[in-house]
Amino acid sequence: MKRKTIEKQLKYIHSKWCNSITDETVRNLVKMNTIITGGAIASMLLQEEVNDYDMYFRNKETVLALCAYYIKQVETCAIVQKKSIPSLLTKEVDGRISIFIPSAGIIKFNASHKSYKLNSFLPIFITGNAITLSDKVQLVIRFYGEPEEIHANYDFEHTKSYWSSWDNKLVIPGTSAEALLARELRYTGSKYPLSSIIRTRKFINRGWSINAGEYLKMAVQLNQLDLLDVKVLEDQLIGVDTTYFLMFISAIRASMENPDFKLSSDYVIKLIDEIFNEEINNDSEDENNSNED
Repeated sequence: MKRKTIEKQLKYIHSKWCNSITDETVRNLVKMNTIITGGAIASMLLQEEVNDYDMYFRNKETVLALCAYYIKQVETCAIVQKKSIPSLLTKEVDGRISIFIPSAGIIKFNASHKSYKLNSFLPIFITGNAITLSDKVQLVIRFYGEPEEIHANYDFEHTKSYWSSWDNKLVIPGTSAEALLARELRYTGSKYPLSSIIRTRKFINRGWSINAGEYLKMAVQLNQLDLLDVKVLEDQLIGVDTTYFLMFISAIRASMENPDFKLSSDYVIKLIDEIFNEEINNDSEDENNSNED
């Protein structure tokens, strides 16, 4: 797909989403502060179907306004689908924003329900890190900033093309295009090497390649982390927001309520075996709920 065609399509998707926002203040904020980046642009360049459009935002004001807006939308969806939902809160820790969801840590609605009309852009899946809407739009709330700040949290070179709403400009770095055309996973370093290692699975399933050196890069960075610290472990799984990993972290936190409990590698292995034994049958669902492509 040509550059101008991609720009036109991204502007169209973004405009449709903006028009669905009934709050004028929120709508104006997202019109001028949205960054679309990640797997969507890579898929469009390869003329493949887009899984979803990951939207990031330039400032905290926009993210907080969106969180407040969609928390109200969630209440509406719950009424339509006759579901009870927990009270949701937006919190900020160490400069990062998340939605606190009690219990399982996720809220999921039936995306096939008749209330989800085309271009309705209603919430269908919410975690602490992102709000997934119908019509293939995912709002990533965990990070915000200019494109280069957003990409500091990205791991693979081919995902770093982006479109900006304030100037309708598509930027395709040469290194990203090269990795994309070769279908090679080139690890550029990340704060979340565990997430990166896990995410290589879906690319390999799609026919991408990765050499041993790229895995070594991730392993070296992973070695610097204490994965038996539940806060570190939870943070490392930030880019793989699947139901199974959320269940995994929730189970660990429940066990830690016992003052005599000590997190160990044996416990982690046993828990993984218990939770992930059905994952193969649900990979497609998990992939659709991940933060990045």
